[in-house]
Amino acid sequence: MTQLRQPLAMMALAAAATAAFCCCYSASTKFDFHEATVDAIQLAFENGSLTSSTLVLFYLDRIARLNPLLHAVIEVNPDALHQAARADADRAAGHHYCGPLHGVPVLLKDNIATRDGLNTTAGSLALLGAVARRDAGVVAQLRRAGAVVLGKANLPEWANFRSSPPGLRGWSAPGDQARNPYVLSADPCRSSTGPAIAAVANMAAVTLGTETTASILCPAAANSVVGIKPTVGLTSRSGVIPFTARQDTVGPLCRTVADAVHVLDAIVGYDVFDAKATKAASKYIPAGGYMQFLRIDGLKGANLRWADLMHRTQLGHRIDFVLDSPLTVRQMVYKQHLNTMRQHGAVVIENLEIANLSIINDGAKSGLLTALLAEFKLNLNNYLTDLSYSPVHSLAEIIEFNNAHPVEEKLKEFGQSILLMSENTTGIGPAEKAAIRRLNELSMNGVEKLMNDHQLDAIVAPDSAAAVILAFRGLPGVVVPAGYDEQGIPFGVCFGGLQGYEPRLIEMAYAFEQVTKVRRPPAFRT
Repeated sequence: MTQLRQPLAMMALAAAATAAFCCCYSASTKFDFHEATVDAIQLAFENGSLTSSTLVLFYLDRIARLNPLLHAVIEVNPDALHQAARADADRAAGHHYCGPLHGVPVLLKDNIATRDGLNTTAGSLALLGAVARRDAGVVAQLRRAGAVVLGKANLPEWANFRSSPPGLRGWSAPGDQARNPYVLSADPCRSSTGPAIAAVANMAAVTLGTETTASILCPAAANSVVGIKPTVGLTSRSGVIPFTARQDTVGPLCRTVADAVHVLDAIVGYDVFDAKATKAASKYIPAGGYMQFLRIDGLKGANLRWADLMHRTQLGHRIDFVLDSPLTVRQMVYKQHLNTMRQHGAVVIENLEIANLSIINDGAKSGLLTALLAEFKLNLNNYLTDLSYSPVHSLAEIIEFNNAHPVEEKLKEFGQSILLMSENTTGIGPAEKAAIRRLNELSMNGVEKLMNDHQLDAIVAPDSAAAVILAFRGLPGVVVPAGYDEQGIPFGVCFGGLQGYEPRLIEMAYAFEQVTKVRRPPAFRT
């Protein structure tokens, strides 16, 4: 097992080796690296106060300094400085407009494959050394946009689909325990934890995550960053370790809405390796891209439904308001935000019911778990078969690997009950087909019917409470930082809509961000 860990350790040493150089570079430029946005980076590239190489060195130094505390990054790219130098050479040669991500470092969640010196582990030592045939579709898009692939971000093993709730809570064997930068003991939430933590801690300019159910929206809210979960098919899933084609999607986690939209513009579009979904969703991509929807008046005229799911079931946990008790900080802030939305022209409706909400939020009753268990096994086995090389070739072999390495994989602490349940499935039979039909019906007769009947532009919900509602038929959502509770733990607000509603959601999310401006850098409190 020491040999298995060695490549990751070497990457960490490579990051640490740059630290001494980065300080020198930082002192020689007036550029403010901390909280730097994509637009500020591109302006500095243009006026000569910054190079991509300098920026990469800064982020490598930042990772070397903070990753021992936060465990947001599994591995850094040995080719990152070479990619940055190439971007600098392109600019010096007169390629003045290379796109907003040209030369910009990006961290990828470690279930997004790259055909380079990086691993793609899904947080499991079983996949260390596996070789993909090609870059994932979104990685190919990022490379065409000139982005620098800085490395791979941590995630709970198998995107938190290894053991029964509460799951792994941000832990993976190669990445260790990811920690919330605001309150280190707080739950970093769901599977795109590494990208969210890295973004907020300034370990990369921008990051990329994935979602099946809540995996972008929840860590975005919990770590005070912006997360965009696109309509399924808007971004390619080829080369992404899969769960289900019905719900899987790839989206950005960044410090600002504008940065997230820059990334979204770069990664949407048709991919021959995910042809059916990307072709179907291409009709939603607006001419001129998504940046045009960054409108300060984006709340004006918006017809919104406040889905106060905290009154009901929030991802399996019932949280009731007690009318005679004092309001919590979160409750007071959400009330203030609703008033702010109204003051900026939105019509907010607070008393519309989503049909069958308790069933939708219960994975067993809705059929979600039945479908996912069978789909995960089939899709994962297909993914492993398509690799150029893999130490394991099936879910059964992954389970055997964990049994053979119980200490490294913390089998006693976490188990692997979900993997075992998935392995026991036998394909998409009558029960699974019935579950998938039920999921579609619950969505169509639930949130989709509500939005169509009342002509809503969005549902707005606390944190990621709407994630399950948006999941069944691949509906989009955008989370924006909303505040911090009594302990300093972040919380967010989610704007969710129907398929293809990204332009309207971006308008509202950007306007909300600009009029509230609540996000602040992390405090790293214990």
